[in-house]
Amino acid sequence: MSEAPADLGPTTQAFIKDSRRITPERSEEVRHITLQVADPAFQFVEGQSIGVIVPGPHPFGNPYHIRRYSIANARSLPVDTGVEIDLLVRRCFYIDEVSGERYPGIASNYLCDAKTGAALTINGPYLSPFKMPLDNRANLLMIGTGTGIAPFRAFAQLIYERRGDWKGQVRLYYGGRSGLDLMYTNDESTDLANYYDEKTFKAFRALGTRPLMTSSQALERGLSDNAEDALQLIKEPDTHVFLSGLGKIAAVFDKVMADRVGSSEEWTAIKQKMIDEGHWSELIYD
Repeated sequence: MSEAPADLGPTTQAFIKDSRRITPERSEEVRHITLQVADPAFQFVEGQSIGVIVPGPHPFGNPYHIRRYSIANARSLPVDTGVEIDLLVRRCFYIDEVSGERYPGIASNYLCDAKTGAALTINGPYLSPFKMPLDNRANLLMIGTGTGIAPFRAFAQLIYERRGDWKGQVRLYYGGRSGLDLMYTNDESTDLANYYDEKTFKAFRALGTRPLMTSSQALERGLSDNAEDALQLIKEPDTHVFLSGLGKIAAVFDKVMADRVGSSEEWTAIKQKMIDEGHWSELIYD
């Protein structure tokens, strides 16, 4: 690993191995980017994230800009072949509250514009609230929106491709407005086809059907349609719940489950019990 400013910690170099758009041209751009890290000392576990460092100067004189991205694949095996990291990156823009002007997000546009072979500086990996249960009989209930789906892709690879012996039930509920979600449904042509096990794994796509429907609204609709299945899994003592995505996702899930059990008080008690047992994890971003 190379040295960087002290506040960044140790960094290492990565190269763009592959970058491809996975959403239709007329929708928001999401790219599946694969990084190659030559340093075998750079290792991670499923659910962690890395920092992508964008060299400056940047607005307000910042010498660099850093943005964290969840790793979307299981760790490389064997480790002596180098390390590959998959990222799901949405090209972002923001509106200045004062001027009303539209500006490109620094890191997302930097990554989306990077060509194959380009060198990047990364740091981490960072610890994550997500930890895969060691018991292969555990049930996994995963709820995500947007590129928050990334750590769940890594989990699925780990338990179906790397281990291949998962006996617990696995459910993935995903809300989205773009073609990104088409990669994670029960379809033989999808991204999960390589490690799909219909005996335990089911993915529920909640694609927005109205032009102004947000990913959170789509998720609420999909969860509502399958609330009983989710609740039955939650009632099992060996079920672990993972939430990943935009800030509204937790509120959406709470609302759907409170409606299903009959009151917010009863749902809060169920949720708190899972938190106390270490069976509840959230990775929420703005």
